[in-house]
Amino acid sequence: MDNQDIGILIVDDEFSVRDSLYNWFRSEGYRVDTAQNGMEALKKLQESSWDIVLVDIKMPGMDGMELQRHIKKIDNSPIVIIITAYATVDTAVEAMKEGAFDYLSKPIDPDKLSILVRNAVNQRRLVVENLQLRQKVEELSLQDEIIGESPQMKKIMETVEVVAQTDATVLIRGESGTGKELIAQAIHSKSNRRYFPIISINCGGLSEGLLESELFGHEKGAFTGAQYKRKGKLEMANGGTIFFDEIGNISLKMQMDLLRVIETKQFTPLGSNKVINVDFRVIAATNTDLEKAVAEKTFREDFYYRLNVFSIEIPPLRERIADIPLLAHYFLKKYARSMNKNVTDISPEAIKILTQYDWPGNIRELRNTIERALVVVGKKNRIEPDDLSPLFLSKAGTPERDALEEVEKAHIQRILEQTDWNISRSAERLKIDRVTLYNKIKKYGLQR
Repeated sequence: MDNQDIGILIVDDEFSVRDSLYNWFRSEGYRVDTAQNGMEALKKLQESSWDIVLVDIKMPGMDGMELQRHIKKIDNSPIVIIITAYATVDTAVEAMKEGAFDYLSKPIDPDKLSILVRNAVNQRRLVVENLQLRQKVEELSLQDEIIGESPQMKKIMETVEVVAQTDATVLIRGESGTGKELIAQAIHSKSNRRYFPIISINCGGLSEGLLESELFGHEKGAFTGAQYKRKGKLEMANGGTIFFDEIGNISLKMQMDLLRVIETKQFTPLGSNKVINVDFRVIAATNTDLEKAVAEKTFREDFYYRLNVFSIEIPPLRERIADIPLLAHYFLKKYARSMNKNVTDISPEAIKILTQYDWPGNIRELRNTIERALVVVGKKNRIEPDDLSPLFLSKAGTPERDALEEVEKAHIQRILEQTDWNISRSAERLKIDRVTLYNKIKKYGLQR
């Protein structure tokens, strides 16, 4: 982490203090800004991220101690250093209890403050590295969600193992919600670049201007609103992998710009003359028909061939029915744990309904369905058909008669158990008369 990557905000009501500290830290290469009171500081904290905040205690209006408390509420990551001319043991202890990194008395010794800031920078570096390590662990753990025993998924995972050992560009294709990003994560985590980050960007969720800024970064003043220098995701991916999701939605101009970067491994941030060299692997994903887009001249042919070096097609969930029970039980275990629910199973009747549905939203829709079922399941220890969304059930189509009867049988059995086999109460809840209920019990051979 270089000095230019460290942002220092100086908060003091004395202009001479702000000005001298501003020039001092600017000369050491830090990104610096100032605020003359607590309210102005809070505004700047919300507008941009800061690594270190130097705070004077005695200021008009909001004092330094109150500002420190507000800072921790907004963002707990900045390191706060208290500076004051009114040093006492009590204020020092209070500042440290509130989470200040250290405490310095006026008049300020610039050399001593520089050492203090360098120590704070080292701590900040450790915090950032810790966050990156956590992100890496989370990325690796995402592989667990690639669940499947179907022949299609076994073939895909074999392919992932092979292509991960190369540096080839990979194009992942499939409908929305099939898990394309998880496959990209798996390729990265099994590659030689796994110790560097994988940087993802949703190309379909940003306008051309925002996408350009996100990818290439920019210098301060490069465009209206660019108040600070910003590192782009192409630079952040250096050494690792960059994942372009929904690559089929970007403009022709952006396609040309990215093609140039992929070919030369060089780019220039917006508003800068400095050429940055990068080394990253490219993985892209799309749910659009790129061949059709090429034919219609909405997607560059040269960019298409540059991306389509190695292609992986992920089948929709409706074509891998054998994986539905595995995925459903995986999501059950995952969300039951996070919701602290003692739900351990999904009934065979519910599983049958799940496997008969065509899943237009694929794995994402199945995940949401199981999560919703856990919300409404109540005190039962397994998910039943009536815990599934009525809208979902209506979309599932009409099951065969024996399937409908199995659902009815399970529903009646459950109501009887919940009422301790009180026929009157069960009939009332089922909205049928007692005679009909006796006939159903006899028909399905239900027993207490």
